[in-house]
Amino acid sequence: MGIGLSSIGCLGFLFLLQFCVYFQILFVESLPTCSENTTLAGFESEFVMLQHQLRGVLAVRDNCSFRVTGFDMLEGSDVRWWGAKGDDFGNLTNGFVVSDERLNRTYRNESIDVRLGSNVSWDQIGVVAVWDLVTGSDFGHVLVSEKGNGSESSGLVPIPGGDGSNSSSVGSSGFHQPTMFENCKMLSEKYRVRWTLKEEENSIDIGLEALTEVQNYLAFGWANPNSTSGYMLHADVTVTGFTEDFVPFAEDFYITDYSECSLNDYGVPHGVCPDSVYSVSDPHPVNNTDVVYGHRKDGVSFVRFQRELVPVDDKYDLQVELNKNMTVIWALGRIKPPDSIWPYNLPVNHGGPRFASYGYQVLNVSENIDDCLGPLDADDKDDQDLIIAYAKVPLVVTSGEPLRYPNPPNPSKVLYINKKEAPLLKVERGVPVTFSVQAGHDVALYITSDPLGGNATLRNMSEIIYAGGAEFEGVPASPKELVWAPDRNTPDLVYYQSVFTQKMGWKVLVVDGGLSDMYNSSVVLADQLVTFFWTLSHDSMSIAARGEKKSGYLAVGFGREMVNSFVYVGWFDDDGKGHVSTYYIDGRDASGLHATNENLTYVRCKSENGIITLEFTRPLKPSCPQGERPECRNIVDPTTPLKVIWAMGSKWSEDHLSDKNMHYATSSRPVRVMLLRGSAEAEQDLRPVLGVHGFMMFLAWGILLPGGVLAARYMKHLKGDGWYRIHVYLQYSGLSIVLLGFLFALAELRGLYVSSVHVKFGLTAIILACAQPVNAYFRPKRPENGEVVPLNRIFWEYGHALVGRGTILVGMVALLTGMNHLGERYGDDVKGLTWALIVWFLVGGLMALYLEYHEKERRTIRFSERGHWVLGNDDEDDSADLLGPTETLAQKEAQMAGRMEVQLEPIR
Repeated sequence: MGIGLSSIGCLGFLFLLQFCVYFQILFVESLPTCSENTTLAGFESEFVMLQHQLRGVLAVRDNCSFRVTGFDMLEGSDVRWWGAKGDDFGNLTNGFVVSDERLNRTYRNESIDVRLGSNVSWDQIGVVAVWDLVTGSDFGHVLVSEKGNGSESSGLVPIPGGDGSNSSSVGSSGFHQPTMFENCKMLSEKYRVRWTLKEEENSIDIGLEALTEVQNYLAFGWANPNSTSGYMLHADVTVTGFTEDFVPFAEDFYITDYSECSLNDYGVPHGVCPDSVYSVSDPHPVNNTDVVYGHRKDGVSFVRFQRELVPVDDKYDLQVELNKNMTVIWALGRIKPPDSIWPYNLPVNHGGPRFASYGYQVLNVSENIDDCLGPLDADDKDDQDLIIAYAKVPLVVTSGEPLRYPNPPNPSKVLYINKKEAPLLKVERGVPVTFSVQAGHDVALYITSDPLGGNATLRNMSEIIYAGGAEFEGVPASPKELVWAPDRNTPDLVYYQSVFTQKMGWKVLVVDGGLSDMYNSSVVLADQLVTFFWTLSHDSMSIAARGEKKSGYLAVGFGREMVNSFVYVGWFDDDGKGHVSTYYIDGRDASGLHATNENLTYVRCKSENGIITLEFTRPLKPSCPQGERPECRNIVDPTTPLKVIWAMGSKWSEDHLSDKNMHYATSSRPVRVMLLRGSAEAEQDLRPVLGVHGFMMFLAWGILLPGGVLAARYMKHLKGDGWYRIHVYLQYSGLSIVLLGFLFALAELRGLYVSSVHVKFGLTAIILACAQPVNAYFRPKRPENGEVVPLNRIFWEYGHALVGRGTILVGMVALLTGMNHLGERYGDDVKGLTWALIVWFLVGGLMALYLEYHEKERRTIRFSERGHWVLGNDDEDDSADLLGPTETLAQKEAQMAGRMEVQLEPIR
């Protein structure tokens, strides 16, 4: 029984085997024949890395297949093998799929055999590319020719001071592409070192690759084997990274201390300093590091450099010994850009845990090592500049040469927004976005769902157009305005593109709400690198500040300059947690920075792609007495322009601040923010109109109006009505000048805000001054000679005199507060002018006292002379009409003559 079952099983297996062989023969016979009679058989070349961390080597096997080895690639959307006649924009975008295979996952150092499509041959192919059909993206390609991907297609980043060609340092190793090396070692999960040894050239090519932010450095070097104080001291390290213009650099450093580079009291450098700092007078070159290539792609920084194995400089450089284990050290951290003190890109203390931000390993460069499995995969792969659109702030759209276009291939010119190449644009739903299109008559802007643009209907594709069109084109002399208001139905991702040409623009991220919705007003501060937002309430002010440039910290201050200002600093600790700290600055170095304890609420600090935004709410007036602490003087008066300044730097810390926390960018001038009006203007000298206003008010309140009062008080003893005419002319002239000066100030400031002390006193003085002529018009009639003066006449005369004199005093106070307002508004030192004004008033007061003394003497003499008359001794009317002439001289002489005649008649 068992034998029968076994026999049946064997027969079944033989039958199945025979069927499979027969099927294989039929299948092979049905395939088109493939011969090796192609001139490209045996051709081999590396891929040019453009996106998605693509690496690999392509080898042509025969007339209808090729093999790719060492293949690395991050996953895309719908990625295919792509063929084209050439590697230019036109040929690549008009290319075709060469194989039915799909690259629908992430590849990690893999080998792939690829068969060309049935209708495809090598005669049709000049370029083999890895192509994403959805985004029209070239991840990388190989020029299929006898020459292959030589130095002319390596896409090296130009190095300042060089000729733009680095082929000699790359091509002699067997690899032509600067991203390809013979060896690779993992330093940490996010940091790798690649190298190719060139013993015959006494050099080694090293590539540093890390998942880090673009403003961070990548450091790698050899520890001194003779050091007894740890691996870092006396180590020979190369610090690499990118400048603010995205140019790669590699600088040779020597470490003498566990600190950032600085000079001691004797001017000797110490810490982590460039070799050139130690040997300024050394005739031999001290920087034995040459940068070869660098790029920033998919959130990964990569820099390739070359250094000597046996250096010329044996004082600050170490020899890299072959066939020997040596200790290497590495670090990641923030770059401090060059400033007025140090013209170098200096590394800031790396911080962070060991083996994540820094570490050491043993390495033998002569060994063949490749433990880098697959590409580095960043969470945030978009490295383009980020521009956030705000209401009432137009975005200027121009076109220019592509330098760092994020989605190759690209045409000969691409779109720029606010002078940034194809930035990532972020808009908020419900907030209108204004574009000022001035990119040329051949570039029409539109917002579309199609990632390629260029009118998708021409490619038999569908798209949704949200704004713009063929008519939205313009030039700088005649820009075209496009206003787009994304709504709740707008997708999270759309694209700004040109109607006429594909792939000129990039992505638009549409988000819910934001700073423009949360704050009532916003202005762009000096140099257009920081935007300031605010909302006023009854007794508090909500504030936000956003940098438009990547930085390690962002500071905004209230004051004309950093010294004597109150500063709010948004920064992040080693754990990435955001903070907002407050300070008062009374000096220009770290010792002048004093932490304060302001009552801030609703505090937030966040960073997006290195762009920092800080937010907080503070009271308009601190609750503490002004003299108690410095922050008690930090009062915000909404009616007075708020002077706002800003600064950016690489690194901040809550404690142990030093000159190393110095900013590398700061506002060139303060901006005066009109909190009530929601506008701003640059700090400037006193405007001529306001200067005229001040002079006119001094002329009126300091000369004319007081002169009119003095004339009415001390000139009535003169003959005729001259005192009256002087009084009236001076008062009306002064009042006219006051009103004219008031109108000048009102027109220049574009509004009237009565909360400031100066405006309150000024308006009070003007109202009182205008009331005096009205008061004079309704004065009671003066009694005839010998009649009793009515009570209302007495009240009027005293009231008119007291109000006039009080008006003069209020006007003088308005002049003094105006000087103080001048100092607050323009930051000028007005103490000298204020004292000069006070002296002027004191001189006027002394003159009035002198005149009052002589007036009393005159009255005493007059009364003593009247005491000689026997009869009809009629006192002169001391309460004479203040605004009208008392009597003519002839009338007064006639009255006196009559009185004398009565007095001389004999008594009968």
